[in-house]
Amino acid sequence: MSGGGHDDHDDHGRPAPPDAGTLEALARPEERVEGRAKVTGAARYAADHVMPGMLWARFLGSPLPHARIRSIDATRARAMPGVHAVLTGDDLRGLLHGRRLADRPVLAWDQVRFVGDRLAAVAAETVAQADAALAEIDVDLEPLPAVLDLDSALDPDAPVLHPDFASYRYVDGERQPVPHPNVQGAVRVRRDDADLEAVFASAARVFEHRFTTPRQHAGYIEPHATLVWVDEAGVIRVITTNKTPFPLRKQLMATFGLTADQIDVDAGFIGGDFGGKGYCVDEYACVALARATGRPIKAVTRYAEEIGAQNVRHAATMRLRTALDAEGNLLAHDAEIRLDGGAYAAAKPLPHLSLAGATATLAAYRIPHVRIVATTIYTNTVPGGHMRAPGEVQALFAGESHLDEIARALGEDALAFRRRVAVRDGEVGATGARFRETRAVEVLDAVARELPWDRPRRPGRGIGVAMSARHVGGGKLPLRVRLHHDGRLEILTGLPDQGSGGWTVLRRVLAMSLGVSEARVLVTKVSTADAPFDPGIGGSRITHLASRGAADLATAVEAWIDERLPQAIPDVPSGATWRDDRLVDPADGREIATFEAVTARLVPEAEPVELSVVFDASAPHGPDEPGDHDFGACAVEVEVDEASGTVRVIDALLVVDVGTVINPVAHRGQLAGGFAFGLGAALMEGLEVEDGAITTLNLGEMKLPTAGDMPPLRIVQLPTTVGPGAFGAKAAGEVTNAPVAPAIANAVADAVGIRVDRLPINAERLLAALAERQTTTGATSPAD
Repeated sequence: MSGGGHDDHDDHGRPAPPDAGTLEALARPEERVEGRAKVTGAARYAADHVMPGMLWARFLGSPLPHARIRSIDATRARAMPGVHAVLTGDDLRGLLHGRRLADRPVLAWDQVRFVGDRLAAVAAETVAQADAALAEIDVDLEPLPAVLDLDSALDPDAPVLHPDFASYRYVDGERQPVPHPNVQGAVRVRRDDADLEAVFASAARVFEHRFTTPRQHAGYIEPHATLVWVDEAGVIRVITTNKTPFPLRKQLMATFGLTADQIDVDAGFIGGDFGGKGYCVDEYACVALARATGRPIKAVTRYAEEIGAQNVRHAATMRLRTALDAEGNLLAHDAEIRLDGGAYAAAKPLPHLSLAGATATLAAYRIPHVRIVATTIYTNTVPGGHMRAPGEVQALFAGESHLDEIARALGEDALAFRRRVAVRDGEVGATGARFRETRAVEVLDAVARELPWDRPRRPGRGIGVAMSARHVGGGKLPLRVRLHHDGRLEILTGLPDQGSGGWTVLRRVLAMSLGVSEARVLVTKVSTADAPFDPGIGGSRITHLASRGAADLATAVEAWIDERLPQAIPDVPSGATWRDDRLVDPADGREIATFEAVTARLVPEAEPVELSVVFDASAPHGPDEPGDHDFGACAVEVEVDEASGTVRVIDALLVVDVGTVINPVAHRGQLAGGFAFGLGAALMEGLEVEDGAITTLNLGEMKLPTAGDMPPLRIVQLPTTVGPGAFGAKAAGEVTNAPVAPAIANAVADAVGIRVDRLPINAERLLAALAERQTTTGATSPAD
């Protein structure tokens, strides 16, 4: 017996292509699992939760980027009306936290390392009382020399921001050695054993460029929030906006010396993420306040605090050098990427404490000799964290702008040049990646078809293109399903849903793989106390993991029913199939029994059957085994007004290599939303820093793009069934935003002959570049 859309696998464990019926069913718009709760207002986000006796937490941040703490006197604050507790670093001395490296104090006790670093935590009856108490805390700080830029941070005599770095707890393994104490970590790519400098010296041509990108905030509308209390059994309960509740529990356990049964974390509805909610800091101080007061503690971050003191996209400087042979082929590539990690590395989950995506400068191209080093550096600024396509946004802006300049110098068309040097089937990308299906050329060919690339340019108009290749993430996802007497299938998962549709993937795939209706599948989110460890959301892995896990659940349910079906229905024909909630005879399609009738006979009314699976895509693979990637390209036409410096995108195209789409509405939303994300990075977003402090502290100054900023956008999907998810699904969340900024930069260069090497490309920056060109060359029109 098998389900109607059963997800079979090939000899390598990869999903087999879906049949026509499954493809037709998947093409129907999905109904979101959590959609009704959200649109009716029934969904409760972390900030919506209240409890009797609840106190409000507020935090005192440092006004200086780097200082020694001489003293903190909270005597007056503790005597203020409504105040139940004031904690300082002396109360929590030695408590550090971090996802991989525990280098961030819950409250600073010896020195502060950025503007906003927390000095004290207050718990009071009201927010106003807590704020009043903060104003009464006397802090005596001795200013220390601040390290505010990447170059000075690595000087031999630079102030060391973390003198005790060797003593910090490092999770799961041993921290790699660093060349300077102000280095957080580095990720390296090296292809071949050749003398790279000798290769460059013998090259026909060498090109070198430098690029800069700023800090960005993820721009989610819901700020960080948490509610913490200690229940009657002494268990610490945490409601959080963190999209990785199980890792957060593990980190809280390590910081406070707790065991898994002493703390329970629940991430319910999450109001947006875009990478910024994989790491939170409020929970640690709130746990300390809850233990100190014996009362529930709630904290909701104000947006100015979100922007100024939460984990932001790393600012970066990138030096790229590329050698070409006499035929104009890419011969060697050398990239030095420096990422501003800010005051702490605590937000980084990867072992190398850097951003792997920062090595993707020319990931979609074939280059035999490659050296890329992406180093993350401590500075006295807001700590850097993960944000949609972390590292790739910086790297692709540099790499695709660099490639455009090379094509221009060679006198080649930018699109034709990319097509000539793009990676093909059987070839290895610049980072050493091997591709299960290599679609770079197909993507570029689609750009040529869909956008009139060769049309004559009007004055002030330009067209630009950029390409990306992003891996489909893996990992491990445990799931449980309860089969009920009345035929309901209840999936129990610890996986949060921050709006991307992971729960809907679970429901759709289980239903289609088993051959039952989606209406009978429920998804129940459970806390860390009731579910096995789940890695949380991130890394373009959820569609892959959730769909394969749901398909495995379908197999488990089917096997359980198969084993017992003769008890309920004697003489079941061989090959009977579940189709549309009915068990049908393969010979004539007649109905044998309904799903409810079978479960009513096999499942006790008072005892649902519970089955568990763990889908594991994290097992090590051989070095030559290809991986799954999405290829994509962005092409835009811009209009540049040289008098005002404004850049307007008048036509935009996304071409995306996609697998089988499971949630068609959400999928298109992810692609279009990715373009909007990239548009903001290209033209308007960027956190300004003065003396170590973020000064753009509201959404108006951040200038996030709105619907009015969006140009006409066409999305061309190049479908394939070669994907690691169920039915051949791939990823969508992080493939479209990274190539947008370089495409726009390349279009600006095409329009006015000026290479803007720093984001965002706003009017002030472009006017300055135009003025510099006129001063240097006397030119008043675009260069040839």
